[in-house]
Amino acid sequence: MANCLRVLIAVSLLLLEGCTQTIEVADRAPPPISPGAVPDAIPIAEPITRAGNSSPYTVNGQTYTVLESADNYSAEGIASWYGLKFHGRATANGERFSAYEPTAAHRSLPIPTYVRVTNLENQASMILRVNDRGPFHPDRIIDLSYGAAVRLGFADQGTATVRIDTVEVMGVSDLRNNPVIEYRTLQLGAYVSEAAAQALAEESQRFVTVPAEVLPATIASGLIFRVRLGPFENQTDLREAQNQLRAAGLPQGQPMP
Repeated sequence: MANCLRVLIAVSLLLLEGCTQTIEVADRAPPPISPGAVPDAIPIAEPITRAGNSSPYTVNGQTYTVLESADNYSAEGIASWYGLKFHGRATANGERFSAYEPTAAHRSLPIPTYVRVTNLENQASMILRVNDRGPFHPDRIIDLSYGAAVRLGFADQGTATVRIDTVEVMGVSDLRNNPVIEYRTLQLGAYVSEAAAQALAEESQRFVTVPAEVLPATIASGLIFRVRLGPFENQTDLREAQNQLRAAGLPQGQPMP
């Protein structure tokens, strides 16, 4: 009887182990956020580098190709969102995903690309920055952050039919075929308000030792103010500064040459 019991326990443990190996943690919504708290991404001229733009690439046995250019791209299809399961994880280009930021994942648009996403079910629209790859489901064309889904009104239902239109940004350099770039600067953001940009620059100085500066720039929609930190001595110092900024609840910044 004891031997039978041991056999049953062993079989049960094997079955349990087999089950746990196939269980995948489901994504879920983070704490609620107001639609008004999720801003549009502000298009700025960022270089397109090798980071996140390997092409072709293969996921789950399916091969995808990154477009040479995002110019005049437009598509309609099903959008979904991703949230807490991926919050804090690295995106395709090495940035940290935030479930509340105005970002998106796309299978073939160059990273970064700015897109206007319109929910065709309620006509809500916003500008997002593509910084990740996905969704790897054949019936979906784009994955939005949870915050963007809240802003566009489909977070509760999970998916929506949308239109994607690229936003033209002048002065973008395509550096995908260039040698590996040494990044020495962080851009923390770009703001319409000079006061907001200056406040972020001053706050960042509490956590990093490199200089912060606010640089005005003119884009199609008008004047913006970019907040930049640097130069850093090396990549290690840059990454450490990103960690410190993120821990302080500040934007970790986009590495720039």
